[in-house]
Amino acid sequence: MHVVDLARAAEAVRQHCGALAGEPRVVVSGNFASPVTLLSALLPELAHVRLHALNAQPGLPLHDGVVPETAFVGPGFRRHPRLSYVPCRLSMVPRLFHGPLAPDVVVVHTTTPRDGRVSLGLEVNVLPAAIEAARARGALVVAQLNPRMPWTFGDAEVSVDDLDLGVEVDEALTTHTARVPGDDARLIGSRVAAEIGDGATLQAGIGEVPDATIAGVLERRGLRVWTEMFSDGVLTLERAGALDRGTPVRTSFVFGSQELYDWVDDNPRVRMLRTETTNSPAEIAKQPAMTSINTALQVDLFDQANASRIGARIYSGFGGQTDFTVGASHSPGGRAFMALRSWHPRADVSTIVPLVDEPVTSFQHGAVVTEQGVAWMWGRDERQQAHNLIEHAAHPSVRDDLREEARALGLA
Repeated sequence: MHVVDLARAAEAVRQHCGALAGEPRVVVSGNFASPVTLLSALLPELAHVRLHALNAQPGLPLHDGVVPETAFVGPGFRRHPRLSYVPCRLSMVPRLFHGPLAPDVVVVHTTTPRDGRVSLGLEVNVLPAAIEAARARGALVVAQLNPRMPWTFGDAEVSVDDLDLGVEVDEALTTHTARVPGDDARLIGSRVAAEIGDGATLQAGIGEVPDATIAGVLERRGLRVWTEMFSDGVLTLERAGALDRGTPVRTSFVFGSQELYDWVDDNPRVRMLRTETTNSPAEIAKQPAMTSINTALQVDLFDQANASRIGARIYSGFGGQTDFTVGASHSPGGRAFMALRSWHPRADVSTIVPLVDEPVTSFQHGAVVTEQGVAWMWGRDERQQAHNLIEHAAHPSVRDDLREEARALGLA
């Protein structure tokens, strides 16, 4: 790795991409780890470019020649007129880099070097695969070396020999402040928490319902974490003594408060793993009493969930929901929960519908949980599933309509 300034890095990228035919593809750290300062210098040098980032956040420098490309749409790309959405389960995104979405440049946000290595810090995810694909095809790998990035272990550690250029940038990390769960979220979380026993393994994501669920299991003991991402809730579990001290906390990326970042820094308890591992349904299924908690925009009477689209517009994508629903369902003692409000507050519609008319994100959940109750799905026949959804998950104001629709669908 050669350490250069921003101008020299930008010129190197311009020259490298100028020798390529077609539209170059730049794969970059996503979520809360995007190297914004470095991208602000690099992207203006490329008149036309495809920028691939997972769950991109606002603030990326997208000029008129940038095509935002992703398998999971974040707020930074959502509703963008040039958005290129690539449907793909998160566990399989790394394969894309060795095939149809081969990178021409990979830009990562890392720590400064230590003993010939850097750490990807908060964002491992699909980046190891992107770096390997770049190395295999002679693409350029550039790192934003940030002394504020926490050092994390596992697949986060990368040899400096795998990086072509490094640019030292002292840049504050983006943080996330969790909202206090509302009444509905607390009730949903408490219902899910009541089904989690000692020794369970949690997929602990971000949001009001996961936070409320975690608040309900602080008295449990021997809990484990196997998840694609976590936020401050895991730190809360650690401080409460709820986690199994003999098992690392395993994840692929992290975002949350500065306090959380300080905790993960140089912490051997936290093991960062690449997405192919964290999201492999086979690996998920090996975790004892694996409990996945996901949400959706809609669930229908056949227990099909749409978590990706609103109307014809892509909202997010598959993400890891399919991976964890399948993996948790195969785990010994595991269950896949679908947790959501029965009524969508902004759209002012029921989230329990007769039949989703959008692409299905996941199905065959263990139970669908709303503030109304718990509708058990697994092992019930289709009529009983529909009955449970109507009577225990749906908002009371739509139950009569849903009963009529169930009869029309042959479910009553």
